[in-house]
Amino acid sequence: MKTRIALAAVVAASCLSATCLTGPALAETSSKKIALSNNYAGNSWRQAMLKSWATVTSKAVADGVVADAAAFTTAENQATEQAAQIQNLILQGYDAIVVNAASPTALNGAVKEACDAGVTVVSFDGIVTEPCAWRVAVDFRKMGEIQVDYLAKRFPEGGNLLEIRGLAGVFVDDEIHKGIEDGVKKHPQFKIVSSVHGDWAQEVAQKAVAGVLPTLPEIKAVVTQGGDGYGAAQAFKGAGREVPTIIMGNRHDELLWWKDQKEATGYETMSVSIAPGVGTLAFWVAQQILDGKEVPKDLIVPFLSVEQDTLDERLAQTEKGGVTNVEYTLTDAQAVISGAK
Repeated sequence: MKTRIALAAVVAASCLSATCLTGPALAETSSKKIALSNNYAGNSWRQAMLKSWATVTSKAVADGVVADAAAFTTAENQATEQAAQIQNLILQGYDAIVVNAASPTALNGAVKEACDAGVTVVSFDGIVTEPCAWRVAVDFRKMGEIQVDYLAKRFPEGGNLLEIRGLAGVFVDDEIHKGIEDGVKKHPQFKIVSSVHGDWAQEVAQKAVAGVLPTLPEIKAVVTQGGDGYGAAQAFKGAGREVPTIIMGNRHDELLWWKDQKEATGYETMSVSIAPGVGTLAFWVAQQILDGKEVPKDLIVPFLSVEQDTLDERLAQTEKGGVTNVEYTLTDAQAVISGAK
């Protein structure tokens, strides 16, 4: 865990360095077109991801690194709609498609069509399992497991847990859930007494938690996936119940609420999520593949954690309404690629 946090800090620091502004000489991919295929934009993380993509890729286009880097988001979180979108991007002549996928398997047919047409496909966050594609992700399973590890240190006696999951059927949701289950197996003094889907959105999470609270026993802690912590806190408050320890997901509203509670009562928790800027890393990975570089099919990047003693610093760095973030550079991508070989 300490190693992952240290790696995240190094990457974050790199964006304050001179290499973030200049970097090495850029490759000759100036005629290439890279598209983003995104399946969902209904929460702050996805909005931050799209904003980071626009920030980084617009500069890459202006600098002549690539010719185009447009982003496309489907109207519904449906694999069939995203598959049709990918097929359209093939017809539009994109050289690479960066995909945040609605399903790890349901898009494989469209992804294989892209590969067969000579299109590079790089998936991230919501990855795909088609062997011809590349995958850029954090260890989401570990991200779930460390939540229960943290709670075991805080509450050795254990207790009842409420789990808030993300979007049903998406790779990220499944993996974090598996990690939480791993943590409970390792620390059997904890028991998941209820599980709801919050879709990584605080309004959805608040409604889902409020719906089950009347039937639940005392809850020691809430394990989450990000974007749901503040909503959970409001649901407990609205029900007139003591707010338990809620694992947060690096959203501004969560961190601000945590800070207020910390100052008022000494409230303690932790926060963990993947940086929305991981899409910019996937962009640079696609650019490096188009430039002929040898890139391993699976790349793992660190997740970002916020601890009790780093809360104020991270909150100050997080845009209002946004998510604690890192926007990756070509230098960062080259380092990740080299580290995976």
